[in-house]
Amino acid sequence: MSTAQDRALLRRFEPVIRYTRGERFFPMDVDTYVRACSLWVQRPDKEVTCLIPDDELTLDELARPRASGFGTVYFLKFIEPLDIPQLAVHNLQTMGRELIRRDSENVFRAGRGRLARVGYVPRFLDALFSLSLLARGRVPGDTATAAVIEYQRILAAQERYCYYGRVVRDGLNGWVALQYWFFYPFNNWRSGFFGVNDHEADWEMIYVYLSESDDGDVCPEWVAYASHDFSGDDLRRRWDDPELEKVGEHPVIYAGAGSHASYYTRGEYMTEIELSYLAPLIRLLNRLRQVWQRAVPQDQNQPEQPTGRNAPNIFRVPFVDYARGDGLSIGPGQTREWDDLGLLNPTPAWATNYRGLWGLYARDPVSGENAPAGPLYNRDGTERRSWCDPLGWAGLDKQPPPDEIRDRLQERQADMRARCAELTATIAQKSQELVGLGVESAATQGRPHLEKAHAAYRKQITTLSNEVEELRTQLASCEALLEAMDLYDEQIMAGERGPARAHIRRAHHPASDDDLRLRRFAEMWAAISVALMTLGFVVLVAFFRGHLVFGLAAIMSLFIFIESGFRGQLSRLVASVTIGLAVVSALVLLFEFFWLIVVLVVLIAGSYIMWNNLREL
Repeated sequence: MSTAQDRALLRRFEPVIRYTRGERFFPMDVDTYVRACSLWVQRPDKEVTCLIPDDELTLDELARPRASGFGTVYFLKFIEPLDIPQLAVHNLQTMGRELIRRDSENVFRAGRGRLARVGYVPRFLDALFSLSLLARGRVPGDTATAAVIEYQRILAAQERYCYYGRVVRDGLNGWVALQYWFFYPFNNWRSGFFGVNDHEADWEMIYVYLSESDDGDVCPEWVAYASHDFSGDDLRRRWDDPELEKVGEHPVIYAGAGSHASYYTRGEYMTEIELSYLAPLIRLLNRLRQVWQRAVPQDQNQPEQPTGRNAPNIFRVPFVDYARGDGLSIGPGQTREWDDLGLLNPTPAWATNYRGLWGLYARDPVSGENAPAGPLYNRDGTERRSWCDPLGWAGLDKQPPPDEIRDRLQERQADMRARCAELTATIAQKSQELVGLGVESAATQGRPHLEKAHAAYRKQITTLSNEVEELRTQLASCEALLEAMDLYDEQIMAGERGPARAHIRRAHHPASDDDLRLRRFAEMWAAISVALMTLGFVVLVAFFRGHLVFGLAAIMSLFIFIESGFRGQLSRLVASVTIGLAVVSALVLLFEFFWLIVVLVVLIAGSYIMWNNLREL
């Protein structure tokens, strides 16, 4: 296909992005960004070095191959942190604008407190996560402010919104994949929206998957949005899925405020960071929870608890990703439209040759505050799966285009029928052998001089019988699968496609209205509860060390009671405490009267056995 045809195809399905009020950064062209950056290198055990200062760096210079040893990190630096006077002036100007224009379309108002939506352990881990920023590498707090000022300067010179597109056909089993890349100069999720991290530069991406007929016509079938730690089938929605909002043929993206993650539905999303070193404890707690649910009858009015990856996990740090869609909209028919499209077919040299970071290298060991690499590469320089494996990244490698499903199905049906015929013939042959062995074994029965031969026949009969049994099991499974394929073929012939969401295992939904209707006092309690608990522990250790155990139990009981009251779960708390006390009481009785209980159990068992045996007389 020609460049013009690729461009027209990308334009036809280009997305609409809706942002949250308060969003400061929008998709821009990389050429303008790079010209505002300087290029740096960090070699192991050496001071960071500036290779090319700002105003001298270009995309061509960035694409120039550079020798580097193991552990070397190349990175761009977009801005320098503000000094105190500059920061004070900017903050005063911002406060003045918000006071004058309280209802401004670009003023962010935080939603209900994220900590009020989780329990005490996640709140404690959140406090540790916040403290860890003081010890590990991070982007300085005033860097986001400097980035806002620099980006506003760029927009004032030329307000443009653009994306980068790529059309992939080769090796996609009949699919045509349209890849859309959006480059943001800064991710201010932490400083702007109480999120996880800040970092210079941000690459976000979606796919639109098309089926192509023999005459060249294309039809949209699936979309996949990149969003935090989601992968595979969970990223993908079918074109007729009601969750996928569209403007004509343009899919709608609700971008996370500051994080720029892509969502299908507007709302506030609870995003949790898992602490990998607690994985064994998490697995143990999940097993204990499953045992408890099986042992204790559950309230039928309560929703079924998820299991596996979806199971509740108190060892995750909670954050909110605001994707409200109440701010600026960019795309066809919106307040701002796409001004330009940068083609990544063929792949430009700046994307292929530069494997470094597109912003500040903060030396964060968990990489949360380090800038990302370009569209082709991960931070370690390896190739992104979303680039090299468009189908596998979204779990579409097992799904043929709709117009090819029946052909593929008929191929599998032919293979399965051949397999069934082969199994039938093999079973018939071995059955005849089994009958022959049975006859010969019967002939040797009771002949002392043929005792060894008879034993050998019995062994062969047992082995062959097992083989025939296994073959019959395989044939039954083969025939059942063939029957299912025939039914599926009938569904395809009738135009049925099956449920649009059957492939989704862990759907990410925005918080419900019930989750958001939390009283203000409950939010305040959630914000201060961990600190109060810590202070209470310090007071106990300092002044009441002799009553430490009793004091800790009293503090924990009080905090749990208050939390349950805020959440309207006092009745559940009372039920849980009652069950717990009953279990403890049973254990105490078992310990105190162990031998008496054993004697009673033996007497009852003996009496039952005697009664049951006497019934037969």
